[in-house]
Amino acid sequence: MKVTEHFAKANGKTLVSFEVLPPLKGGSMQAIFDTLDSLMEFNPPFIDVTYHREEYIYKIRPSGYYEKTAIRKRPGTVGICAAIMHRYKVDAVPHLICGGFSKDETENALIDLNFLGINNVLALRGDARRFEDRFIPHEQGHTYAVDLVRQIANMNEGQYLDPDIVNGEKTDFCIGVAGYPEKHFEAPNFETDLYYTKMKVEAGAHYIVTQMFFDNRKYFEYVEACRRVGIHVPIVPGLKPITKRYQLTTIPRKFFVSLPQELVQAIMKAPNEEAVRQIGIEWCVQQSLELKAAGVPCLHYYTMGDAETIKEIVKRVGV
Repeated sequence: MKVTEHFAKANGKTLVSFEVLPPLKGGSMQAIFDTLDSLMEFNPPFIDVTYHREEYIYKIRPSGYYEKTAIRKRPGTVGICAAIMHRYKVDAVPHLICGGFSKDETENALIDLNFLGINNVLALRGDARRFEDRFIPHEQGHTYAVDLVRQIANMNEGQYLDPDIVNGEKTDFCIGVAGYPEKHFEAPNFETDLYYTKMKVEAGAHYIVTQMFFDNRKYFEYVEACRRVGIHVPIVPGLKPITKRYQLTTIPRKFFVSLPQELVQAIMKAPNEEAVRQIGIEWCVQQSLELKAAGVPCLHYYTMGDAETIKEIVKRVGV
């Protein structure tokens, strides 16, 4: 079932969904199962599976030369999605990114997904790799997420890259895209970011999932701004609890979001790490309850391998 069909079927009830990371090299599918087994009691209609490009570092050798070495290898998102659907009988939403893929490779991935009965995708540009100071697209790939959305939408119309393919099978993908309540860090201003978001919707996106945020006012203002410029698709809030003191600096630096002063002060005064975790849980619970009361279509939690914390939050929210 499509993500938007789950929203419609819920008839106004707020759903809950989770996002999981493929395990690092050497990790098995059991790592994913260990995360999800404890969360399935909440009956999520779909599970997101991220995609991470292979990254490289340069190691200096005794000879003085630098050797390019692959790091952070993760197994394929398509296979993980198939395993999740088989084990839990829920829909899986693979993330597709522009970086590192040619248009042909993207088309082949979409063909595989369609063959497996996976009809939801989240279309993203992806981030720059660690050793790059800006995003560099594949030379035969897409530069922007809107281009990726167009390719998926074209396949939904039976249009493939090869113009000689006539009467190609039409896929039926429900396309999600990212939204940024505090704007994408590369956008010159909030209005420009909204313009690009609207382009993605006009290109064929069916719903939006937001970057994490810690002040619900930013989400509500973002939704209002989207509606004002003519974006009327469902907008799903993405949530992540703070559980470690060091995240006061790492989360803003990595995800380009701001933290409310009240939350920062509470964490700075916490006597130990367990107190920090409880403050983060309570903050996320209150965020979730307010969003649920406002009738958001779904609460989307970024698990980041911490299933127990997310379980505690969702249980208290009562979704």
